[in-house]
Amino acid sequence: MSGTQDDHGTDTPWQAEPIAGAPDDVIGWGSDIPAAMLRRLDVPYVALTPGASYRGLHDSLVNHLGNTRPEIVLCTHEEHAVAVAHGYAKATGRGLAVALHSNVGLMHGAMAIFNAFCDRVPMLILGATGPVDATRRRPWIDWLHSAQDQGALVRPFLKWDDQPGSAEAVPEAMLRGWTAAHTLPCGPVYINLDAGHQEAPVPTPPTLPDPARCAPPAPAAPDPETLRRAADLLLQARAPVLLFGRGARDGAAMARRTALAERLGAAMLSDLKAGAMVPTTHPNHAGVPFNRVSSDARAVLERADVILGLGWIDLGGLLQQVFGKTAPQATILQAGLDHQLHRGWGQEHFSLPPVDLALNCDSDAAVRALLDVLPAQTRPAPALPHRAAPDETAPCLTLRDMARALRQAVGDQPVTFPALARGWPVDLWPHEHPLDYLGKDGGGGIGSGPGLTVGAALALKGSGRLVVGSLGDGDTLMGIGALWTAAKYRLPALFLINNNRSYMNDELHQERVANARGRNPANAWIGQRLDDPAPDFAMLARGQGVAASGPVSDRASLEAALAEAVACLRAGRPYLVDVFTDGRLGREDAAPRDTAAKA
Repeated sequence: MSGTQDDHGTDTPWQAEPIAGAPDDVIGWGSDIPAAMLRRLDVPYVALTPGASYRGLHDSLVNHLGNTRPEIVLCTHEEHAVAVAHGYAKATGRGLAVALHSNVGLMHGAMAIFNAFCDRVPMLILGATGPVDATRRRPWIDWLHSAQDQGALVRPFLKWDDQPGSAEAVPEAMLRGWTAAHTLPCGPVYINLDAGHQEAPVPTPPTLPDPARCAPPAPAAPDPETLRRAADLLLQARAPVLLFGRGARDGAAMARRTALAERLGAAMLSDLKAGAMVPTTHPNHAGVPFNRVSSDARAVLERADVILGLGWIDLGGLLQQVFGKTAPQATILQAGLDHQLHRGWGQEHFSLPPVDLALNCDSDAAVRALLDVLPAQTRPAPALPHRAAPDETAPCLTLRDMARALRQAVGDQPVTFPALARGWPVDLWPHEHPLDYLGKDGGGGIGSGPGLTVGAALALKGSGRLVVGSLGDGDTLMGIGALWTAAKYRLPALFLINNNRSYMNDELHQERVANARGRNPANAWIGQRLDDPAPDFAMLARGQGVAASGPVSDRASLEAALAEAVACLRAGRPYLVDVFTDGRLGREDAAPRDTAAKA
């Protein structure tokens, strides 16, 4: 059996696992119905960790569908399965299916579901519960794995969920969920399948609905009067600033965003949380993308008279970083639909920004509408702050060394970063294409990076792009089991580990707290260092079938390791490079590491 077709029209680099005998193509069991719906929805893969609560669905995927369209992608942990689907959606804008085993699998996957919700990516999560009919439950295990309201475990960070009351009700629930997941603002949905319904015979196969007749609605356009007022304000502005947050990840959308800045003569700012939305080398782009406001961004925003947020994540927080508690004098415009998912459980709505004019539409709809009403001529690029060259001297390897060695190894071949270690030098790896960088994980949960990298590699196989996850050591250690899936399905992904042997971000937090309290900051490393012994990531990778080098601690070895890694990727295999660095180098808020503190 040949591999399934990917989004780029080429075969997968592995052979789909063959089934014994021909598939039973008759819908005869309850679990055949959701399996058939997955094919009808054109879902290419189901990422899963096996579980008895959906053993019926598993049989249907294999013996009814023949493990094709969709194909099973086996993962070693439910959190990895969700992260794989998350990474796939970030790269394609399209959801995958994930199967989670009853309440326990759902609890395992909850962190990754939260990430996906906060990142506003589509995903169809299929759960399962022991038979709702208590008379049909097996002793002990079916009782443990049943819940009165299983969706309640994750409902605060889902877009929608359902538990169909019969096998015949499953198609409508799945179609409704699929449509909801892909309607802006996107998000994960959860459909809980009763194990009893899955394993019961179906006397008469149901007629499956046509997904084309329930497609997600087209993005809404902004109100004409609000649009006119926004256009007038932007045209009259002397120093407009455009903040680019979430948006479609395609070349046409990127070109429209750039054209809007050019027509307005506006400065552009980018958010590392959102990924590559505009070219960071464009004359209108101020500095490099950032997490916390940069000095370049601060200078641009302080002199702005009109600020337009286009899907910007945490607009209120950005304005507070620049202006403190004083409301900015600039006129604030905002386009986005995030408010439609805000609710009381979480606080991912962030602080309330002072918005003078709100365009009730997604960022790309706002850009298209503004281009339609603005004059076609362009304006000169704004005068932007001059960024000083970073200090290149360091006694040990840094992220800048890693970036240069990677560039040397890949040459002109395009690279997609599904994740970037904190402090990665975007000035050395500018964002020119929407797939150059896919953004952060959404929820700030450590352990997502490896799974996101695997999911992006699954999405981009055969595209000609190299997938490189620039990961921290703590993130990798939590998510290391995701590497097995990359090895199993021969997904060419590079796991590039910035190994400072510490939960460095928290080490710096402890240092700040000690300084604020007049206590000894030299003790900040205690309970934070991943050292003595340092985890051997290369050995952990090899143990899962992923070729690896490291730990690497000098520039010559780094260049050699990355050359070998890129050759391995081009041959269709994953690779890991473990690089020893000092997390304090290049960080303004960190004092030099006190190696004597542990003595």
